[in-house]
Amino acid sequence: MTDNSQNPFEALFRQTQEMAQEWVKAVNPAMASFNMANMDKLWPTVPSEMLEAFLGKQFNPEGLDAKTRLLLTLQGLTIQGAVAEAQIRLTVRHAIEAGATKQEVAEAIAMAAMFGGVPAMNKAMELAQQAIEAAEE
Repeated sequence: MTDNSQNPFEALFRQTQEMAQEWVKAVNPAMASFNMANMDKLWPTVPSEMLEAFLGKQFNPEGLDAKTRLLLTLQGLTIQGAVAEAQIRLTVRHAIEAGATKQEVAEAIAMAAMFGGVPAMNKAMELAQQAIEAAEE
């Protein structure tokens, strides 16, 4: 009997991942280097007028404005555990475009700590800072 200290499930998962990567390369070589974490960079920042038209009071004059909706979305993404990194950066970018201040973004994320925990808040703050710095460049 050979001394194989490797976990068989780990080996199976690694083999499956390698097979999937080879399949992706064969089907669409451009997707082989695709990184989901950078997905937000593929989506342009929507102008504030369009954000207000589609997310704001255009169809519901008595409802929430686009900025508030985006801050609520940011809070929800944070409560989920801040695992949707690209979506958080994208939402921060759009919230700023819709008129949110850095302080409002930080407060929306901080409020989420009560429900999602401090680690999720810290991660979301880090992602928001990345998005704000990238937008300022």
